Amino acid sequence: MWQEILAYAAHIDTLELAGLVFGLLAVWFLIKQNILTWPSGIIYVLISFVIFWRIRLYGDFILHIFFLVLNIYGWYYWLWGRKEGEKELPVTTLRLQQNMLVALATGLGVVVFGYFLQNLPQFFTGLEPAALPYWDATTSVLSVTGMWLTTRKKIENWYYWLMVDVLATGIYIYKGIYFYAFLYGVYILMAFSGLLAWRKTMHNQ
Repeated sequence: MWQEILAYAAHIDTLELAGLVFGLLAVWFLIKQNILTWPSGIIYVLISFVIFWRIRLYGDFILHIFFLVLNIYGWYYWLWGRKEGEKELPVTTLRLQQNMLVALATGLGVVVFGYFLQNLPQFFTGLEPAALPYWDATTSVLSVTGMWLTTRKKIENWYYWLMVDVLATGIYIYKGIYFYAFLYGVYILMAFSGLLAWRKTMHNQ
Protein backbone atom coordinates (compact mmCIF):
# COMPACT_ATOMS: atom_id res chain seq x y z
CA MET A 1 0.00 0.00 0.00
CA TRP A 2 2.79 2.43 0.86
CA GLN A 3 4.39 1.81 -2.53
CA GLU A 4 1.09 2.66 -4.18
CA ILE A 5 0.71 5.78 -2.02
CA LEU A 6 4.23 6.97 -2.90
CA ALA A 7 3.61 6.29 -6.58
CA TYR A 8 0.33 8.17 -6.34
CA ALA A 9 2.08 11.07 -4.58
CA ALA A 10 4.47 11.43 -7.50
CA HIS A 11 1.53 12.14 -9.80
CA ILE A 12 -0.89 13.72 -7.34
CA ASP A 13 -3.72 15.76 -8.75
CA THR A 14 -3.34 19.46 -7.96
CA LEU A 15 -6.84 19.66 -6.52
CA GLU A 16 -6.24 16.72 -4.19
CA LEU A 17 -3.02 18.31 -2.96
CA ALA A 18 -4.83 21.59 -2.29
CA GLY A 19 -7.59 19.67 -0.49
CA LEU A 20 -4.97 17.94 1.64
CA VAL A 21 -3.34 21.21 2.64
CA PHE A 22 -6.51 23.15 3.47
CA GLY A 23 -8.11 20.14 5.18
CA LEU A 24 -5.14 19.82 7.51
CA LEU A 25 -5.08 23.56 8.14
CA ALA A 26 -8.77 23.60 9.03
CA VAL A 27 -8.35 20.85 11.64
CA TRP A 28 -5.13 22.36 13.03
CA PHE A 29 -6.85 25.71 13.54
CA LEU A 30 -9.85 23.91 15.09
CA ILE A 31 -7.62 22.19 17.66
CA LYS A 32 -6.22 25.63 18.53
CA GLN A 33 -9.77 27.10 18.60
CA ASN A 34 -8.60 29.63 16.02
CA ILE A 35 -11.26 31.41 13.94
CA LEU A 36 -9.19 30.70 10.80
CA THR A 37 -10.55 27.14 10.90
CA TRP A 38 -13.67 28.40 9.12
CA PRO A 39 -12.19 30.13 6.02
CA SER A 40 -9.76 27.22 5.67
CA GLY A 41 -12.70 24.83 5.85
CA ILE A 42 -14.63 26.77 3.21
CA ILE A 43 -11.74 26.50 0.73
CA TYR A 44 -11.41 22.77 1.50
CA VAL A 45 -15.14 22.27 0.83
CA LEU A 46 -15.04 24.05 -2.53
CA ILE A 47 -12.14 21.86 -3.66
CA SER A 48 -13.88 18.72 -2.42
CA PHE A 49 -16.99 19.44 -4.51
CA VAL A 50 -15.02 18.72 -7.68
CA ILE A 51 -13.20 15.65 -6.37
CA PHE A 52 -16.21 13.82 -4.96
CA TRP A 53 -18.30 14.42 -8.09
CA ARG A 54 -15.54 12.89 -10.20
CA ILE A 55 -15.48 9.62 -8.21
CA ARG A 56 -19.28 9.37 -7.73
CA LEU A 57 -19.31 9.65 -3.94
CA TYR A 58 -22.57 11.57 -4.12
CA GLY A 59 -23.14 11.35 -0.40
CA ASP A 60 -19.86 13.12 0.25
CA PHE A 61 -20.76 15.69 -2.42
CA ILE A 62 -24.12 16.44 -0.78
CA LEU A 63 -22.42 16.39 2.62
CA HIS A 64 -20.08 19.17 1.57
CA ILE A 65 -23.03 21.37 0.62
CA PHE A 66 -24.04 21.15 4.29
CA PHE A 67 -20.40 21.69 5.24
CA LEU A 68 -20.30 24.92 3.26
CA VAL A 69 -23.39 26.23 5.06
CA LEU A 70 -22.12 25.08 8.47
CA ASN A 71 -18.67 26.59 7.92
CA ILE A 72 -20.29 29.94 7.22
CA TYR A 73 -22.57 29.55 10.25
CA GLY A 74 -19.69 28.42 12.49
CA TRP A 75 -17.62 31.42 11.45
CA TYR A 76 -20.54 33.67 12.37
CA TYR A 77 -21.37 31.90 15.66
CA TRP A 78 -17.79 31.80 16.96
CA LEU A 79 -17.59 35.56 16.38
CA TRP A 80 -21.03 36.64 17.57
CA GLY A 81 -22.32 33.80 19.78
CA ARG A 82 -20.34 34.89 22.83
CA LYS A 83 -22.10 36.22 25.89
CA GLU A 84 -21.30 39.69 27.15
CA GLY A 85 -17.90 39.77 28.81
CA GLU A 86 -16.60 36.60 27.11
CA LYS A 87 -13.41 37.04 25.09
CA GLU A 88 -14.18 33.91 23.07
CA LEU A 89 -16.88 31.27 22.80
CA PRO A 90 -16.34 28.72 25.64
CA VAL A 91 -16.03 24.96 25.13
CA THR A 92 -19.12 23.25 26.58
CA THR A 93 -20.61 19.74 26.77
CA LEU A 94 -24.03 18.23 26.10
CA ARG A 95 -26.23 16.80 28.84
CA LEU A 96 -26.90 13.04 28.76
CA GLN A 97 -30.41 13.47 27.34
CA GLN A 98 -29.10 15.77 24.63
CA ASN A 99 -26.37 13.26 23.72
CA MET A 100 -28.98 10.48 23.41
CA LEU A 101 -31.18 12.61 21.15
CA VAL A 102 -28.24 13.56 18.94
CA ALA A 103 -27.17 9.90 18.63
CA LEU A 104 -30.73 8.80 17.78
CA ALA A 105 -31.17 11.51 15.17
CA THR A 106 -27.81 10.59 13.66
CA GLY A 107 -28.73 6.89 13.44
CA LEU A 108 -32.06 7.65 11.75
CA GLY A 109 -30.27 10.00 9.37
CA VAL A 110 -27.88 7.24 8.30
CA VAL A 111 -30.75 4.87 7.45
CA VAL A 112 -32.75 7.47 5.51
CA PHE A 113 -29.77 8.94 3.65
CA GLY A 114 -28.39 5.48 2.84
CA TYR A 115 -31.71 4.49 1.27
CA PHE A 116 -31.73 7.74 -0.72
CA LEU A 117 -28.21 7.17 -2.07
CA GLN A 118 -28.93 3.55 -2.93
CA ASN A 119 -31.94 4.61 -5.00
CA LEU A 120 -30.44 7.78 -6.43
CA PRO A 121 -30.65 6.69 -10.10
CA GLN A 122 -34.43 6.28 -9.67
CA PHE A 123 -34.73 9.88 -8.56
CA PHE A 124 -32.33 11.32 -11.17
CA THR A 125 -32.48 9.55 -14.52
CA GLY A 126 -29.10 8.93 -16.13
CA LEU A 127 -27.13 9.26 -12.91
CA GLU A 128 -24.70 6.40 -12.25
CA PRO A 129 -25.26 4.29 -9.10
CA ALA A 130 -23.63 5.66 -5.97
CA ALA A 131 -20.52 3.90 -4.72
CA LEU A 132 -20.86 2.32 -1.23
CA PRO A 133 -24.19 4.06 -0.46
CA TYR A 134 -24.63 3.05 3.19
CA TRP A 135 -20.98 3.48 4.14
CA ASP A 136 -21.07 6.82 2.36
CA ALA A 137 -24.26 7.73 4.24
CA THR A 138 -22.71 6.78 7.58
CA THR A 139 -19.67 9.03 7.20
CA SER A 140 -21.84 11.78 5.74
CA VAL A 141 -24.41 11.92 8.54
CA LEU A 142 -21.81 11.46 11.29
CA SER A 143 -19.91 14.35 9.72
CA VAL A 144 -22.95 16.63 9.68
CA THR A 145 -23.50 15.87 13.37
CA GLY A 146 -19.83 16.46 14.14
CA MET A 147 -19.83 19.69 12.17
CA TRP A 148 -22.94 21.01 13.92
CA LEU A 149 -21.43 20.25 17.33
CA THR A 150 -18.24 22.00 16.20
CA THR A 151 -20.10 25.17 15.29
CA ARG A 152 -21.56 25.22 18.81
CA LYS A 153 -18.14 24.40 20.31
CA LYS A 154 -19.37 21.20 21.99
CA ILE A 155 -16.55 18.85 23.01
CA GLU A 156 -18.55 15.83 21.77
CA ASN A 157 -17.74 16.87 18.20
CA TRP A 158 -14.37 15.11 18.51
CA TYR A 159 -15.98 11.71 19.21
CA TYR A 160 -18.01 11.98 16.01
CA TRP A 161 -14.97 13.09 14.04
CA LEU A 162 -13.02 10.08 15.31
CA MET A 163 -15.71 7.71 14.01
CA VAL A 164 -15.80 9.53 10.68
CA ASP A 165 -12.03 9.53 10.29
CA VAL A 166 -11.67 5.79 10.90
CA LEU A 167 -14.45 4.89 8.45
CA ALA A 168 -13.42 7.42 5.80
CA THR A 169 -9.80 6.25 5.81
CA GLY A 170 -10.95 2.77 4.85
CA ILE A 171 -13.41 4.01 2.21
CA TYR A 172 -10.87 6.25 0.48
CA ILE A 173 -8.25 3.50 0.38
CA TYR A 174 -10.88 1.25 -1.21
CA LYS A 175 -11.74 3.97 -3.76
CA GLY A 176 -8.07 4.58 -4.54
CA ILE A 177 -7.82 8.26 -3.53
CA TYR A 178 -4.84 7.68 -1.30
CA PHE A 179 -4.06 11.25 -0.33
CA TYR A 180 -7.57 11.67 1.05
CA ALA A 181 -7.06 8.36 2.86
CA PHE A 182 -3.78 9.76 4.22
CA LEU A 183 -5.54 12.99 5.16
CA TYR A 184 -8.19 11.17 7.19
CA GLY A 185 -5.55 8.93 8.76
CA VAL A 186 -3.83 12.06 10.01
CA TYR A 187 -7.23 13.37 11.11
CA ILE A 188 -7.50 10.40 13.51
CA LEU A 189 -4.37 11.55 15.34
CA MET A 190 -5.46 15.19 15.19
CA ALA A 191 -8.91 14.33 16.58
CA PHE A 192 -7.31 12.71 19.62
CA SER A 193 -5.13 15.79 20.01
CA GLY A 194 -8.15 18.08 19.67
CA LEU A 195 -10.14 16.15 22.24
CA LEU A 196 -7.33 16.40 24.79
CA ALA A 197 -6.76 20.10 24.05
CA TRP A 198 -10.45 20.97 24.40
CA ARG A 199 -10.72 18.96 27.64
CA LYS A 200 -7.85 21.02 29.02
CA THR A 201 -9.65 24.21 27.97
CA MET A 202 -12.84 23.10 29.74
CA HIS A 203 -10.84 22.32 32.87
CA ASN A 204 -9.22 25.77 32.78
CA GLN A 205 -12.59 27.42 32.26
